[in-house]
Amino acid sequence: MMKTRYRLEAMLRIKLRDKKRAEILLAKAITFFNEAKKKLEELKEEKKKICLEQKESRKKMDVEMNAGGKVGKGCFHVNYLRKLKEDEAAKEEEIKEQEGVIEEAKEKVAKARRAYIDAAKQMQIMDKHKELWTRKIKKEISRREEKEMDELGQTIHGIKRWRGEKSVFEG
Repeated sequence: MMKTRYRLEAMLRIKLRDKKRAEILLAKAITFFNEAKKKLEELKEEKKKICLEQKESRKKMDVEMNAGGKVGKGCFHVNYLRKLKEDEAAKEEEIKEQEGVIEEAKEKVAKARRAYIDAAKQMQIMDKHKELWTRKIKKEISRREEKEMDELGQTIHGIKRWRGEKSVFEG
């Protein structure tokens, strides 16, 4: 029996490599997306803390000013509140930027997922082609072997007949 080599083996290896590469890119895109979402949550949490700090500082200022606090102390509170307001605005800007990063990451995940699906389909097509090709080759080899066996049987029968031996089928 002769060993026939699949002629598209190199292409099959390339498709497998493409699929693995797409799989890795998809995993990286998903990881980046999840990290971006996590960072957004952290930024929102930081903004909440700033807002709470503002409320507490405003209450503290009201209590001190109502109790007859000094003007210098009031300026300190006002400046501190102004700084917290700036921090809140800066944090809001960071949040908006991070939301943009998340949108980009979402698009990258979608592209990577599409590329992975396409690579997987190409790999599947190649696997199916190889499977069909293997079946065809096995069928061809089997047909050849049957033909050779028939020829061998006919040759043996001819030799026996030539020698004058009777076949087991001739009764």
